[in-house]
Amino acid sequence: MTLHRKFAAVAAGALALTVAGQAYAQTEIQWWHAMGGKLGEKVEAIAAGFNASQKDYKVVPVYKGNYTETMTGAIAAFRAKKQPHIVQVFEVGTATMMAAKGAVYPVYQLMKDSGAKFDPSDYLPSVTGYYTDTAGNMLSMPFNSSTPVLYYNKTQFEKAGLDPNKPPKTWPEMGEFSKKLQAAGVACGFTTGWQSWVQIENFSAWHNVPIGTKENGFAGLDTEFQINSPLHVKHIGQLAEWQKTKIFDYGGRRSDSAPKFYNQECAMYMNSSAALAGIKANAKDFEFGVGMLPYWPDVAGAPQNSIIGGATLWVLTGHKKAEYKGVADFFNYLSSAEVQADWHQFTGYLPITTAAYELTKQQGFYDKNPGADVSIKQMTLNKPTPNSKGLRFGSFVQIRDIFNDELEAIWAGTKTAQEGLDTAVSRGNDLLRKFEKENGS
Repeated sequence: MTLHRKFAAVAAGALALTVAGQAYAQTEIQWWHAMGGKLGEKVEAIAAGFNASQKDYKVVPVYKGNYTETMTGAIAAFRAKKQPHIVQVFEVGTATMMAAKGAVYPVYQLMKDSGAKFDPSDYLPSVTGYYTDTAGNMLSMPFNSSTPVLYYNKTQFEKAGLDPNKPPKTWPEMGEFSKKLQAAGVACGFTTGWQSWVQIENFSAWHNVPIGTKENGFAGLDTEFQINSPLHVKHIGQLAEWQKTKIFDYGGRRSDSAPKFYNQECAMYMNSSAALAGIKANAKDFEFGVGMLPYWPDVAGAPQNSIIGGATLWVLTGHKKAEYKGVADFFNYLSSAEVQADWHQFTGYLPITTAAYELTKQQGFYDKNPGADVSIKQMTLNKPTPNSKGLRFGSFVQIRDIFNDELEAIWAGTKTAQEGLDTAVSRGNDLLRKFEKENGS
């Protein structure tokens, strides 16, 4: 073949590809998310897997910062008519998203309109209950659901003469174990991430006491906080007392305290089950274990069950019908047992479907990784009660900041536990009333 003919053949091939490309142009689906680092890389891999599985749609994941930044950014984009198709919203934004009438395309409706296969009973009830309306319809698609657990340094336990296979079960044991660890040279007994989520929200559910009235906000907007009860005051007061001698050592509002555990400054660390990936990557010099959250043994019925954190995927209105068919197809791919089992095993987030949990068991993951199923056991320890099925308070993103303000004042010793929690309730209720006024019927 002459050079000219070769060039002509290549050009003809390129033209054919161009025409084919125009004929089969992929529809882009924008997915805004809050997953950074290794989790962000996994999100990219999930999108790439879906994109490779079919030729009609291309999901484009876009990192938009932390949960608060992603949610507020999506709301601003909607107002500017530049919204994505899918936005990842953390669980405390649920009431705000539910109140955004006209902006949200409920998942149950989306799947029905798109003719997609969708059975809500495939999903874990402890996960879906948080994101359904009063009629039991799923409003958003579960994605990364977690619950807090107790991580502990087995190596330091052994040095302190503690059984490395028996983490503390109760709060009194947390204090006793911490003192033994400190006597063996450890600077700090334990620390916590996400203090409002772990030490107030999950603490309440774990002990079957209300965070607020009206079933923690599920039964109406006219709710009031109850986190200044005698049990809450006792618990936060004990932490404040322990803070003085570093039995407990505060390290920040989110996961800022993680380095205290990584560098073995603190022997125990309460945070999300999804912190597992980060701990595996950073705990190079010691062996760690996973245990359930501690409880106060004098509280009848404790422990009850923990509640979820993490986020779901909300669909925003304002796009073409054909594009929503792509969103529905992507959600089915995302919920498949293989994708969810891989996500669960890599991240520590809960498997959102029964099939993914069963597949993970069949693959022997829990046998090879003791403690990886602690989160599931906690969530299913007892049937959820009105106090332990979750929370649904308006403006809770801002209210969490109020709780954090007051907890920090308590840790600093500028307020007693009673004073700080009373103020948290009062300030929180003010925002609830404002939200109720703006969104009530």
